[in-house]
Amino acid sequence: MKKTMKALAALTVLFAFVAFTNNTIQKKKIDVKNSKIEWEGEKLTGSHNGTIQLKDGFLMMENDELVGGEFTVDMTSIHVVDLTGEDKQKLEGHLSSDDFFGVKEHPTAKLVLKTVAKKSNSVYGVSGDLTIKGKTNPIAFDLEMGKNEAEAELVIDRTKYDVKYGSGSFFDNLGDKTIYDEFELDIELKF
Repeated sequence: MKKTMKALAALTVLFAFVAFTNNTIQKKKIDVKNSKIEWEGEKLTGSHNGTIQLKDGFLMMENDELVGGEFTVDMTSIHVVDLTGEDKQKLEGHLSSDDFFGVKEHPTAKLVLKTVAKKSNSVYGVSGDLTIKGKTNPIAFDLEMGKNEAEAELVIDRTKYDVKYGSGSFFDNLGDKTIYDEFELDIELKF
């Protein structure tokens, strides 16, 4: 009888351990080749848009619920899609320069998800830290989760990251050369 009780106690402990370990946090690695980030920046006289690539990233899941994540963006991959030829090359060069993102000194940007709250079946409210050009600031946005994908739209005030070129907030008399402070990222993650 004592052996049976010890065996039952051992099985109970084992089942409790298995049940507990099944609820651990898992990392879902992002498929960077099939994920995409599209950007758009506006100026007084129009806008430009393009893409930028993820270097790596993951989402942290617990019991199939989003609880965190971290992403690194390859800032050297800035690509303009609305221009061609010399104009395209000039804008890509300017965006990579110290006037904008200074990719020689800052080849990556980073987003760390700090707090996640479920808003509906597939939508999470997310707050995190975004680092661009070595400057880190808080950011909040909604992220919509699917089975093997997630989408988010981020609106970023570039001046918080020392990207002030052409900003009407810092320079007077820019006229039609004014570039708006905020730019948008449309993100589609595959995992």
